[in-house]
Parts: sequence; structure tokens; C-alpha cells
Amino acid sequence: MKNSNHLSHLVEINLAMLFVSTSGALGRYVNLPVPVTIGLRSVIAVLLLVSYCKWKKISLRIDKKHLLPVLVSGLLLGLHWITYFYALRLSNVAIGMISLFTYPILTAFLEPILLKTKFQRIHLFLALLVLTGIYFLVPNFDVTNKYTLAVCIGVLSALFYSLRNLLLKAKAATYNGSMLMCYQLVVIGVLLAPFYFTVNFNVVLADWKGLVALALLTTAIGHTLFLNSFKNFSITTVSILSSVQPIYGIILGAIVLSEFPEKNTLIGGFLILSSVLIESIRSSKRTKI
Repeated sequence: MKNSNHLSHLVEINLAMLFVSTSGALGRYVNLPVPVTIGLRSVIAVLLLVSYCKWKKISLRIDKKHLLPVLVSGLLLGLHWITYFYALRLSNVAIGMISLFTYPILTAFLEPILLKTKFQRIHLFLALLVLTGIYFLVPNFDVTNKYTLAVCIGVLSALFYSLRNLLLKAKAATYNGSMLMCYQLVVIGVLLAPFYFTVNFNVVLADWKGLVALALLTTAIGHTLFLNSFKNFSITTVSILSSVQPIYGIILGAIVLSEFPEKNTLIGGFLILSSVLIESIRSSKRTKI
């Protein structure tokens, strides 16, 4: 039974990564200014999630002592999305998504410090394996061009993402993922509201398909499934398992935007998937104990 549950948990996090990975192609597909894209995406997604919670009778109530950490996590998520989308705009799907995936390395070091968990040496090895994969995935990396800035912004986005995930780890066991996302999206939607008036409504309307896809596929479905996975794995394990996301994202980028990977991308993808497989086997063995 435990093995069956573990397999379903692995399937769930892979589905989450598939949906979240749509952010790469959609982030480059939508032509609106980044703050407007992120803000409107959040507004549409919160409407979808509130409707879902009402339908499923999921409570939106939260304990007052948990409200501040959840709201701060919303701020961190907003900063993560904004910096990530700027990295995408400066480069391509591969560069943007790959630089973001330095976050398993950051998480492996931050989790023992912030959550007082035991540091596992194997996570350092797996994180380095992911980093090596990222190095190979970056196409034509030149420190003199704008890709350098994109990678730096992507790493900053990874830091925000890692801190947000660690902050929500304890709360994910108590609350439904959809409910937590609702609060975070409200924070982002409100903070970015002033930017909504900087673009013409007709311009926004022209990009409505991309915005709805971002809100539904990436945010409402993907991020909710991702938050739910926090209940089943440590944050570091989630981080390493989710390293498959750039692979999904690059494939979608090739299909939607005709951004095809080079040989180094295939090498990097193999290294990243190897770390995912190793951690999957390790986490499976732990459930048998």
C-alpha cells in the first residue's frame, strides 16, 4: 500500500511539473509587460481557485498565527515570478528555466538551517549533479551578452522560490494547496494592481488566451499540485524531483516556439533526469521503513 501511495505521489509531482513547465513557453508567448502579466495571471487564477474551493467545499479560513507567513510567501512567490519572467524575456525558455533550477542547490543548504533538518550529504551530490546538468544545458553561454544577466536574474528568482517553498513547508501539511495559493495570489494581484493601468485594455485583450492558459494550467493546476506534494516529501526532495521541469519546459518551447535544444541540452537533460531517478529511488526506499 505504501509503495502504491508513493508511486501516486511521484506521478502527482511529475504532473505538477508538466503543468508548471508551461510557464516557460507562455511567459515568452504573452507580450504584455511582466508586472501586468503576473498581476493579471494572479487575478484570473484566484477567481478560478476560489470557485474550485467553493465547489469542493474547501475551507478558505486560516489561523491568524499562520496568516503572516502565508502572506509573506505570496510576496516571495510574486518576486519569483517577476524575476523569472524577466529572465525569460532576456533569453529563451532553456536559459530562463535552467537558471531557475539552481534552487534545488539553494534549498539543500537552506532547509537544514531554516527547518532544522539533518543535512544529507547525498543531497549535496545530487544538487551538484543538477548544477552540472544546468551547465551543459545553457546554449552558447557568453558572459559578455544579455544571457549573463538572464542567468543572474534566474538565480535570484531561484532564491525567492526556495525561500517561499521552505516557508510554506509546515503550512502545506495543515491546509489545502488550492487554499494556500488563493492567499498568495491575492497578495500578488493587489501589490501589482497599479501596473494594470499602464496598458490599454485592447492590448490586454489581444493576449487573453495566453493569460488564461497561464492562470489555469501553470498557476491554478500546476502550483496547487506542487504545493500538495510538500505533504509527501521533504522540500529538498521536492526540489530535486522537480528538476525534471526544465526538460518538460524545453520540449514545450520547441513545440510552441520552435526553440530546439542543442547537443549540450540533451547531455544536461540526462544529468538532471539522473538526479531525479536517484532521488525517486531513495525516497521510495524510505517509505518502506
